[in-house]
Amino acid sequence: MNVSWIRPFALVAIVSLIALEMPTAAVEARGAASAISNPLLPSGPDPWIVRQGDTYFYMNTLGDRLAIRKTKNLARLANAAEITVWTPPAIGPNAQSIWAPELHRIGDTWYIYYTAAESGHDDDAHRGVFVLENTGLDPTRGTWIDRGRLKTAHSGIDGTTFSHGGKRYFVYSPYVGADSDLAIVEMANPWTLVGAESIIARPDQDWERRGGRQILEGPEFLAGPKGDLFLSYSASACWSDDYAIGLLSAPRGSDPLDPAVWSKAPRSVVSKVPAAGIYAPGHNGFFTTDDGRETWIVYHANTAPNMKCTARRAPRIQRITWSAHGTPIFAPPR
Repeated sequence: MNVSWIRPFALVAIVSLIALEMPTAAVEARGAASAISNPLLPSGPDPWIVRQGDTYFYMNTLGDRLAIRKTKNLARLANAAEITVWTPPAIGPNAQSIWAPELHRIGDTWYIYYTAAESGHDDDAHRGVFVLENTGLDPTRGTWIDRGRLKTAHSGIDGTTFSHGGKRYFVYSPYVGADSDLAIVEMANPWTLVGAESIIARPDQDWERRGGRQILEGPEFLAGPKGDLFLSYSASACWSDDYAIGLLSAPRGSDPLDPAVWSKAPRSVVSKVPAAGIYAPGHNGFFTTDDGRETWIVYHANTAPNMKCTARRAPRIQRITWSAHGTPIFAPPR
């Protein structure tokens, strides 16, 4: 562990304790809504939000299709129509278990990255990350072209992409033996990987091994205000109440493909708050409001213990802030 994390994450702990005293009835979000009450929807595992102009696009796992909601006010997300944009083929490598969709605007084109399993083989060995492409202005319209499965070194889930230093990267959760790790690889274009993969994190902490599985999944990129790189991830089995969000960091100027540059926070940055009725928070994403001046996190959570890993996981959002060191500060879930 890089000891440079100790001081910033001590600050996170202090700020998190202070945040417990904040009102929990509503979340203020200039540019998103005047008052947002969590959860946003009664159901919505693996939620994702991206903003384009003054419009927010929302997706979550539905299992049998991909759908998008769009709204200019996240407080009214439940009133936004759920528009199905793609259904899987009856047979093929991406026929079932359609999970963890992410909508990305890359250049002037929309892409959806999603996890799927092969028909007749709904198991870890036959899961992969697939890509759809849409050149239209509105991702709820136009034609989605199937760009196929990303040729990862392992079967795996939960793919995401980000651009840094003029290059594009892909991060996902590969199945490596009995574990789920985090791996990164460079991209030649939004649907083609190039070069060797690097494993940048393994489930080597006790809090990453709850629920009977050693799991890191759901990686998400966050650019720091001082040029540092951050990758959040979810750890432990999703059916455990101790499912939680962790954080990796790499200093400014680092090569993201080098495992040695990534440091892991010594403990989770978002975890359950039984007093608030929030259990198993995880599978997050980041988006901005107020013309990019505010950064927010979206994640799902259960509202009671022992609810496991079902469609009852509901989406929540809250703002994150930044320490003087340029480290993200996560308030406790509310």
